[in-house]
Amino acid sequence: MRGKFITFEGIDGCGKTTQLRLLEPRLAGLGINFISTCEPGGTDIGSAIRRILLDSKNFSLVPLAELLLYAADRAQHAQELILPKLESGVTVLSDRYTDATVAFQGYGRGFDLDLINNLNRLAAGGLKPDLTILLDLEPEQAQLRARKRRAEGAPAEDESRLDNEAIDFHRRVRRGYLELARQEPERIKLIPAEGTIEAVSELVISEVMKLFQR
Repeated sequence: MRGKFITFEGIDGCGKTTQLRLLEPRLAGLGINFISTCEPGGTDIGSAIRRILLDSKNFSLVPLAELLLYAADRAQHAQELILPKLESGVTVLSDRYTDATVAFQGYGRGFDLDLINNLNRLAAGGLKPDLTILLDLEPEQAQLRARKRRAEGAPAEDESRLDNEAIDFHRRVRRGYLELARQEPERIKLIPAEGTIEAVSELVISEVMKLFQR
C-alpha cells in the first residue's frame, strides 16, 4: 500500500517544524513507517541548494533565481526521495512543499500564480500531498517567537534571508496561505498556532489520525 504524504506549512516562526517533530513519536508508537524531510533540502543536492537559498549573506540573489532554485530542489527531492518512499509504503512528512512556493514567491514576491503552479507541477511531477497542516499565526507574533528563539541560542543558520524580510512581506505570505486553505479545504487543514505547543500538537495529531482512518 502506498504511503501517506503529509506536509507542514506556515509563515516563518509559526512552529511547523516543532509540530512535525512532535508528531514523529506518535506515529512511531502506532507502528507507522515514516521518514521526515524538508524543503529546501532532503537530498545531498537539495542541501547544497538550501545553503544558497537561506544564507542571509546572499542578499544579491534575485527573485527569479530564488524561484528556480526552489523548483530545482523540489524536482530532485520528489524524484530521489519522496516518490520512491511513498511507492514503497513509507509515509513522508515534509517541512514545506509546493504551497510554500505559491505563498512565498507568488504572494510574497509577486510572481504570476499560473507560472508558479505550472512550475510546481513540472518540478513535483504532479505529486500532491494527501494532507497539509497549515499552522496560522499573525506575522508579528511569529517574529516575536523567532527573536526569542535566537535570544535563547538558536544556531546562526536558523536565521535565513526570509527572516530579514519586512513585515509586509510576511503578511502577504500569510494571505497567500489563507487563500490556499480556502481553495482546498479538504487537503489543507488550517490550525491556529497561537496556543501552547501541546494544545496545537493535539489538533495536528487529530487531523493526521483522520487521514489514516480513511
